[in-house]
Amino acid sequence: MLGIARTGIRFTLASVARGNGLRQLCSGGSGSYKNILVEKKGDKSQVGFVRLNRPKALNSLCDDLLRELNVAFREFDADPSVKAIVLTGSSKAFAAGADIKEMQPKTYSTVFGTNFINDWTEMLRIRKPIIAAVNGYALGGGCELAMMCDIIYAGDSAKFAQPEIRLGTIPGAGGTQRLPRAVGKSKAMEMCLTGDMITAKEAESAGLVSKVVPADKLEAAALDLAERISRMSLMAIYAAKESINAAYEAPLSQGLLLERRLFHASFGRATALRRNVSLH
Repeated sequence: MLGIARTGIRFTLASVARGNGLRQLCSGGSGSYKNILVEKKGDKSQVGFVRLNRPKALNSLCDDLLRELNVAFREFDADPSVKAIVLTGSSKAFAAGADIKEMQPKTYSTVFGTNFINDWTEMLRIRKPIIAAVNGYALGGGCELAMMCDIIYAGDSAKFAQPEIRLGTIPGAGGTQRLPRAVGKSKAMEMCLTGDMITAKEAESAGLVSKVVPADKLEAAALDLAERISRMSLMAIYAAKESINAAYEAPLSQGLLLERRLFHASFGRATALRRNVSLH
């Protein structure tokens, strides 16, 4: 989950990360959120749009930002007018990792006792699809955050990496678990054991990314996808996401049974709607 800022560790973004850079603590911003920007987009305002907004820190992930992100996701999940969510960063960085300065004072007893980074899993309970629109760097926790989303679109200049090994540790927010499921064991091992970055095209070829578009077209492409999803039945969206996510956890026989039951329910509802029959 760690990013790229660390004294003595040379990485591609070393020149960008000097000074305060990635080491600044969460601060700044305006409105009800300090570290993210939130709005509704689309022709019918059916898309929740969230932008990570810590530009001086290349959107490094601190506790305050994650808390705000969870609140925004929950609000969109509860909003009946929203059917899909887009999460993005800046042209330079989706998120360049966890906030190292915030993490440095923490001891083993602290992180174990507080179940550190457990809050990250809250977004996995969001029922509406979340599309990650990744431009620039998605490193460490940034890569893990993107993988917790349901679909990843990437700008053609995006870079992905799990560089924790260079700091003498390993990913802690799903990097060793979700990455193999996306790209296979061999590629995941290579990325986690070397910390090397891969390009957007490599990520697409490996199965990590759904689609690569020109960087300046990324947000429009992600918004178009979210709007296309938003035209569908919300109940069917819920069922499809739940069934696909179950494939990661359940044996095939149980996954097939869940899929069949969700199909029965959604089919019955769709048939009733076509016949204008009350479902109550």
